[in-house]
Amino acid sequence: MVAKIKSGKSLIGALNYNERKVSHGKAKLIAAVRYSKDMDKLYFHDKLLRLTDLAARNERTKTNTVHISLNFPNGERLPDDRLQHITQDYMNGIGFDGQPYLVYRHEDAGHPHIHIVTTNIKPDGERISLHYLGQNQSEKVRKEIEIRYQLIKAEGQQRQKPDLKAEIMAADYGQAETKRSITNILSYVVRTYKFTSVPELNAVLQQYRIAADQGSKDSRMYAQAGLIYWMLDDKGDKIGVPIKASSIYGKPTLKALEERFKLNATLRKPFKENLIKVLDEALKQPLTAPQLQQLLSEKGIHIILRRNDEGRLYGVTFIDRNNKAVFNGSDLGKAYSANQLATILLPEPKQHKQTQIDDWSPTATDYNKNTGNDVLDALLEVEQQDLAALNKFKKKKRKGLNL
Repeated sequence: MVAKIKSGKSLIGALNYNERKVSHGKAKLIAAVRYSKDMDKLYFHDKLLRLTDLAARNERTKTNTVHISLNFPNGERLPDDRLQHITQDYMNGIGFDGQPYLVYRHEDAGHPHIHIVTTNIKPDGERISLHYLGQNQSEKVRKEIEIRYQLIKAEGQQRQKPDLKAEIMAADYGQAETKRSITNILSYVVRTYKFTSVPELNAVLQQYRIAADQGSKDSRMYAQAGLIYWMLDDKGDKIGVPIKASSIYGKPTLKALEERFKLNATLRKPFKENLIKVLDEALKQPLTAPQLQQLLSEKGIHIILRRNDEGRLYGVTFIDRNNKAVFNGSDLGKAYSANQLATILLPEPKQHKQTQIDDWSPTATDYNKNTGNDVLDALLEVEQQDLAALNKFKKKKRKGLNL
C-alpha cells in the first residue's frame, strides 16, 4: 500500500474533485465517518458544511484541507468493508481519529485506490500539524496496516523485478473504462519496453490498440509539448475520447518520456548485436515482405513496415519481444534501413481479381441453359407488359382528342 497526503486551502475543491468522479460513474462514496446522516442521505451541501464548519473555527489557519489517497497494486482487489476498516485504522494512526471524513473508491486508474477528504481543524479549533505527517506517522501506520491486513508490501513491489514474459491484453473499446485500459497498457509498456522516441513507443502501443499523439506540427499542443493517448479500433483508427497524459497515473507526459528515452538508449544497447545477427540470417535468402515478417515473428521479432499511398517503403521498426527492445532500421545500420530493404525484398505476387457475377445478372452461357432461358423469358415478359401499357395509354389519349 502506498499513501499520498496532499494539503490545501480549498475544501470545496477537494470535494468537487471526488463528486465529479462519482457523477461520471468513475468513483463511489463508500464511507462518511462522523456525519449525522446516513451516507446515502447526504447531499453535497451536507458533506461540505460538516467540514467547513470545523475549518471556520480556526480562521488563522489557511491550510485546512487534507486530501489523502491510499493506493494498492493491481490484483489486490479489496471489498468496500475491508477498505473502510483499513481507512479507519490509517486515520486513527495519523492522528485524525476524531475528525469527520469522506472516503471515495475510484475506478479510473490502472490500480485500485481510495481518496479521503477531511480537515485538520479539530472541533475545539486546534490545528493538527501536517509537518512531516507523511514521513513519520503515515509511513509507520502504513507498514503496520500492510502486516495487519496481509497486504502486498510497497517495498516488495519496488524491489520486485517485472515479469518480462507477462503480457497484457490489447484494449477493446467499450469493454472497460477507457482511462483504466490506457493506464494499464501504458504502465506495462513503459515499464518493460526500451524505446527512444514517440514513434518507437507507438510501434509497441499500437499492438495493444493504443496510440500516443503529439498533435500536428503546426498545432498548439505540439508547440507546448503536449501529449494525449487514444484507443484504436481494429483498423488502427482513433476511437472514443483522448486522455491527457498528465491525468494518467504515473503521468507519462512527453517531458517524463524524454527522460525515459535517454535511459532506454543505454538499456537497449546490449540487445542490438544479437538482433542484427538474427536479421542477417533471415536476409540470406530472398523473401517477400510477408515472408520476412513471418520468419522473424517465429524468432520473437515483430517488424513494422511503413508504406506511403503509392506503396513505397519509407520506414521500418523492429521490436525484439524477447528482450523488449525497439529499434528503427537505420539505428541498426544502413543495411537494415527502409531504403535498403526495399531493394532486396522480393515483389509480392499480384493477386488475380476474380470478377464477381451477381445472381440476377446471368452470363451469356447461362442463356443456353434452361434456367437462363427462364430468366430471359421473365425479362421479356416484363418488357412486353410495359409495351402493352404504353399502347393502352396512347389509345386513351386519342379518344380524349376525338381522333
